[in-house]
Amino acid sequence: MENPRPLWDNPLQFVFACISYAVGLGNVWRFPYLCQMYGGGGFLIPYLIMLIVEGMPLLYLELAVGQHMRQGSIGAWKIISPYLSGVGIASVVVSFFLSMYYNVINAWAFWYLFHSFQDPLPWASCPLNSNHTDYDEECAKTSSTQYFWYRKTLNISPSIEEYGSIQWEQAVCLILAWLVVYLCILRGTESTGKVVYVTASLPYFVLIIYLIRGLTLHGAVNGLIYMFTPKIEQLANPKTWINAATQIFFSLGLGFGSLIAFASYNEPNNNCERHAMIVSLINSSTSIFASIVTFSIYGFKATFNYENCLSKVILLLTNVFDLEEGALTADNLDSMKDYLTSTYPNQYAELLPQIKNCSLEAELDTAVQGTGLAFIVYSEAIKNMEVSQLYSVLYFVMLLMLGIGSMLGNTAAILTPLTDSKFLSTHLPKEVISGIVCFINCIVGLVFTMEAGNYWFDIFNDYAATLSLLLIVLVETIAVCYVYGLKRFEKDLLLMLGHKPNWYWKIMWAFVSPVLIISLVIFYLTDYIRTGTLQYQAWDATQVFILLITLDKFGFKAS
Repeated sequence: MENPRPLWDNPLQFVFACISYAVGLGNVWRFPYLCQMYGGGGFLIPYLIMLIVEGMPLLYLELAVGQHMRQGSIGAWKIISPYLSGVGIASVVVSFFLSMYYNVINAWAFWYLFHSFQDPLPWASCPLNSNHTDYDEECAKTSSTQYFWYRKTLNISPSIEEYGSIQWEQAVCLILAWLVVYLCILRGTESTGKVVYVTASLPYFVLIIYLIRGLTLHGAVNGLIYMFTPKIEQLANPKTWINAATQIFFSLGLGFGSLIAFASYNEPNNNCERHAMIVSLINSSTSIFASIVTFSIYGFKATFNYENCLSKVILLLTNVFDLEEGALTADNLDSMKDYLTSTYPNQYAELLPQIKNCSLEAELDTAVQGTGLAFIVYSEAIKNMEVSQLYSVLYFVMLLMLGIGSMLGNTAAILTPLTDSKFLSTHLPKEVISGIVCFINCIVGLVFTMEAGNYWFDIFNDYAATLSLLLIVLVETIAVCYVYGLKRFEKDLLLMLGHKPNWYWKIMWAFVSPVLIISLVIFYLTDYIRTGTLQYQAWDATQVFILLITLDKFGFKAS
């Protein structure tokens, strides 16, 4: 006799699990960057349109498939058609690739969290050199936050060719991250269902604290004005719409099999239509909310750097031209520059290379995403706050909750099909299966803790899942609408929900969403071909700047 399928304790637990999975690091470090690059507040127009025509329908589709078939991705698609089990296998493989490198972010978050209890913060200033006569040369040429990230955290090598050794501190943090994930998934929905209440809600608590603090920071308004000022001309840029579509797609975690796995533990009559809309709206609202927090912090950082730059210029000119203290201010700086240029042309010309061009707009225009935003820009802002240790602890706890919440979904996508397998489940308890999956991922993940590990992280992050996920979801929509049959799927929904899907869902599933996904696939393939030789960013410790390295099948070369 088969054991009954485990169930969530209540529908709210399922919603929390989906929110914990969908609301991840991309909401904090990717969406604000896209707003910055593609029209500020104007980016919300294509973003919300893509939510309606792509995000909600595809999320509803995956939840309905998982809930009705009551199987993980492999079993669910095999029921739809024996020839489609490969779609489920592809989802498991992609989730495995993602899990291999994604938990490294949690390892970095643990590393920063442990260092957040130091006073002062270790990235607040540059360390002294071996002679204790001056600052470390590499750090002095850049910033203390960049130095802590590239040298103290990653100990990064000059190129991907120079693998270096495993950094034991990062390896220990990675093992800890996997141990935490294992404990969270140990007993399946029984343990995961309890954890998601924390991983889904705690980030909002921290974001609210940061919002209150951020809005009181000097210069925060500059960041918010920058964000909400729409650049309508960007709506004519095709990349704006492409990026809006891809952000919705990947933010909801479509195609990995995680949503199918979560939905398979629902009661058969659960209202997955309503839950799809709730999760979609909360996910997008969180992105906008996180952007408000990010841009208030960003405005503070930009204003701080701008005013610091002005102070250095004022001090330089005051000392060189022996001006009276207070004669030169930020308000009259430009007019005084003109006066000094006309009065002391030769002396000013010699000094000109040392005079920085300070611009608040330029500081705000500096677009950063990913680990650069999470571990450098935020660290830079936090170190200048009062009670910086407290805000640092809160921030990296939030990153951990977001990262662990996403990992619960990633591992569910792998484990649910494995535990559904009669062969495996009869020979091994699910605790052992979970342990084996976590152990393999952890061992492979040690590659990312090597000195060249961050380069491999970027390659996996850029290429491991993007195109494959689009193809997986394209096949899913075609399979449901044209292989399984839309009318048959309608009857299934009628049995589950008590009503058939309305015209909006059917049009999106059958026509709009597939066409949109095909357009995205064509764009990515075209962009890949036009890009030609791939490049990656490398840290040059001698010059202390980020170098572009060309990557081709014959080797690597600087460019």
